[in-house]
Amino acid sequence: MEVQGYYDSFSRNLHMADDALRAGLDLRTTALETSLPLEIYVLSEVLNHGGASFQLTTDGLSRVAEFKQQYEASFDSSNAIMRRLLDDAKDYMKTPEGRVLTKEMLIRRLEFFNEAARQMNVMRTQQSLGSPAQYRHPHLPEAALISTLPAQR
Repeated sequence: MEVQGYYDSFSRNLHMADDALRAGLDLRTTALETSLPLEIYVLSEVLNHGGASFQLTTDGLSRVAEFKQQYEASFDSSNAIMRRLLDDAKDYMKTPEGRVLTKEMLIRRLEFFNEAARQMNVMRTQQSLGSPAQYRHPHLPEAALISTLPAQR
């Protein structure tokens, strides 16, 4: 998918991620539990670099709803900032790793949200179909896993 496609679908992807979390999708056994809040933080920093005023105060997955609320409140200005950053091939921002093209930082975040929304949509479909847990994980109680496994003869 091209950058324009990621940009056009960002709002939908953000809504899908927030909607899945509100519906109770369990991300404890995935990397999304950690990466989603981090990527939202980085995206807010990129947008703030462009002139937005996102202020995230929550931690964990609740950051998704907080960011979505602030994004929707400043929808037009946030999209104008994204458009401007995507069109500017020379703007840099300082990061802990050094100076990075702001356009590239934004593109990576848009790609991440596209993939995260797709993954969460698949997980939500599996959950709605009643798919059992596929492997043991420290966050899942042993009894819950055993009750989903087929009986052995």
